Amino acid sequence: MKFSKKQKDLFKDKYGPWAVVTGASSGIGRELSLQIAQIGMNTVIVARNKEKLERLKSEITEKHSVEVQVVSADLSDGGVQKVIEAIANREIGLFVASAGFGTSGPFLKNSMHEEVNMLDVNCSSLLALTHYFAQTFSNKKRGGIILMSSIVAFQGVPFSANYAATKAYVQSLAEGLYHELKPHGVSVLAAAPGPVNSGFSSRANMKMGNVLRPEDIGIPILKALGRQTTVLPGRLTKILVYALRTVPRWGKVRIMKMVMGGMTAHQGD
Repeated sequence: MKFSKKQKDLFKDKYGPWAVVTGASSGIGRELSLQIAQIGMNTVIVARNKEKLERLKSEITEKHSVEVQVVSADLSDGGVQKVIEAIANREIGLFVASAGFGTSGPFLKNSMHEEVNMLDVNCSSLLALTHYFAQTFSNKKRGGIILMSSIVAFQGVPFSANYAATKAYVQSLAEGLYHELKPHGVSVLAAAPGPVNSGFSSRANMKMGNVLRPEDIGIPILKALGRQTTVLPGRLTKILVYALRTVPRWGKVRIMKMVMGGMTAHQGD
């Protein structure tokens, strides 16, 4: 799947000339940064790891005639204000909230510090930046916001309960803001992919089987902005969601218990 020249021009006109992407150093955030640059938009890339961001900047500027600004920031520790200050003089038209991580395993054994830190990154910082850009874009009567949800957002997930809850928050926020901000000329999209081969599984200490590649879902996410409330990017995502669509919510929770139990069984070794 690719963007035609006409589609690129329309996208830039609606959401350019600058984008901000959090979580840009790896996985989905990195892929979206690359695809946004290919469209021809300048990008502010945000993550904790400055070295990875600098390498991404070099990769982008070698291939595309766009500007890239690196912002190294920890969104769980004062990073939101750092991002806002860094982009003060930029004409931002697109915000992609891709920063996030997960935890897994029995909730009773998990670190409370890690669980709260995940809440800060996945929800609190996302809320603060979304509010900032929602106000900015509404004043200009144009702009786009992409919030990274997940297929685990649609039911409780034993052995990843808090992570799934953070994604349920993101999904609900995006659905509500889609309708609130549309009259102000602002597009809001929840992107809810299935399991993706990125740094997520290693940090969450999970063993995953069939997974999507970030490059499978970058363009579908961007193409869905302004067209729908939620996108289920990638063939695997659609298969997983549609296979469970007739199962009642309690049944989905039990199925997810079996799935996550398998993915985290090694943690007891």
